[in-house]
Amino acid sequence: MKISKYSILLLMITWTLSACEKVIDLKLGNKAGDLVIEGNITDSNSQQLIKLSTNVPFTNTNTYPPVSGATVLLSDDQGNSYTLAENANTPGTYGVAPLAGVSGRSYKMTVVVNGKTHTATSNLPNAVKLDSVTSRVNEFEKKERDITVHYQDPMGLGNQYRFLMFVNDKQVKAVFALNDDFNDGKYVHADLDQNDIKIYPGDRLRVEMQCIDKPIYTYWLTLVQQQDSGPGGGVAPSNPPTNISPKTLGYFSAHTSQVVSVVVR
Repeated sequence: MKISKYSILLLMITWTLSACEKVIDLKLGNKAGDLVIEGNITDSNSQQLIKLSTNVPFTNTNTYPPVSGATVLLSDDQGNSYTLAENANTPGTYGVAPLAGVSGRSYKMTVVVNGKTHTATSNLPNAVKLDSVTSRVNEFEKKERDITVHYQDPMGLGNQYRFLMFVNDKQVKAVFALNDDFNDGKYVHADLDQNDIKIYPGDRLRVEMQCIDKPIYTYWLTLVQQQDSGPGGGVAPSNPPTNISPKTLGYFSAHTSQVVSVVVR
């Protein structure tokens, strides 16, 4: 997430979690003022949020000016439509509640800002159960702990996952994106490798597992490939492949969500 204003740099970074993963070209820049859309709808019966902001240069702090006064809609392939209202206390955040996304349905986001319309669609996959989250002694620092997630991948290729990790309520910056190309139908023990927060016995750990569709997997995989940039889920000022049309920074993700909380041993 770097480089001078209006320039484009093609950067090839090897996918460190699997030597056989495809490498994606990243187009990086230092432009500011572009629209950023962070849209999510989950299968949790809770408020669904879409956040609108503008990006800032890489050299600035990660504080993005909110975009107010937009028209934001959600709809599905069953003919249901919802208007999202802007939160008076959190400008740029648009929500509707309560609403639970349904696995197997396709969802469309429509955002109108200053007369320009942006749309995106995302398919909400079937849920895969996160069985457990365990810790083990770090190989080099015996007082520290490493984290592993355990789940049964269903038969049939095409399952993609994103994980988020919080340590004592602070989100780990690392981005975790996995698929089933090499473990289809197997019981998976996946290490969530990260270096920015040291984890010790007694720490409170929270892991969220998301089942995501292929375009969103590609989006998060791109961020994995440039792992050192931005907080987990940050979208600016880099430019990973978006599912939003016309192209802008950000994403729209329909996904499942489940959380496991443990005290590290």
